[in-house]
Amino acid sequence: QVQLVESGGGLVQAGGSLRLSCAASGYTFSSYFMAWFRQAPGKEREFVAIISWGGRTTDYADSVKGRFTISRDNAKNTVYLQMNSLKAEDTAVYYCAASRRYYTKEAGMDYWGKGTQVTVSS
Repeated sequence: QVQLVESGGGLVQAGGSLRLSCAASGYTFSSYFMAWFRQAPGKEREFVAIISWGGRTTDYADSVKGRFTISRDNAKNTVYLQMNSLKAEDTAVYYCAASRRYYTKEAGMDYWGKGTQVTVSS
């Protein structure tokens, strides 16, 4: 049974930092691209970041470039999202997702977590 479980969300002031984690199980973690998406209230879910199988290749949405960093530890079956210089507009539910291929669209993901809430107060 595939599971993706996010953690690390919470309430933080603007300018602060949070580190999200996503623990994966039930599939071969190191064979999948891992991505983060987010959904703000009243908005569609949007791509945030993606990392390749071995972690050498990453890509980010323009809105988070230079502030967020995605990483992974294949020995721990875990992907991370380090979020710095947080802004009120980063407030959203953050989801991790897994894909066999490089996709930055929802439809390309094979597995999803249930999400973790990040709230940034201004």
